[in-house]
Amino acid sequence: MEKNQRKATKMIPELRNLSYERRIQRLELISLEQRRLRGQVIETFKYLNGLDNITQEGLFERDGNVRTKNDGQKLLLRNFKTSQAMNFFPVEIATAWNQLTENIVSAGSVNTFKNRLDKFWITNPPLLHRTNPICP
Repeated sequence: MEKNQRKATKMIPELRNLSYERRIQRLELISLEQRRLRGQVIETFKYLNGLDNITQEGLFERDGNVRTKNDGQKLLLRNFKTSQAMNFFPVEIATAWNQLTENIVSAGSVNTFKNRLDKFWITNPPLLHRTNPICP
């Protein structure tokens, strides 16, 4: 699908010579990679707030330190020794989640969370490449 989005944005004559990243920025679109991350972060919000019918056992561990940027809603990153483990869903999402502010993660509803997340990511785009300082 990303390939199709790349081709479609090249069809606009005045954007044809720009890089893909610049084209989607000018068109106020988001990449499919960012759209996937957005969906995963929204599902994490629902999971952490008990809005899904999933037993909350062991997928994420909250950081008990209340002096964090998102006021105790921060997720702990576990130390892993393999690159396969670092790409495990909870590790990827915890990294994105921990960048969010307390105002976002304490939203009272899913729609409020989505709106705040979108506004935040306009000025603070998420890190999309799988880089994890925990894994050697």
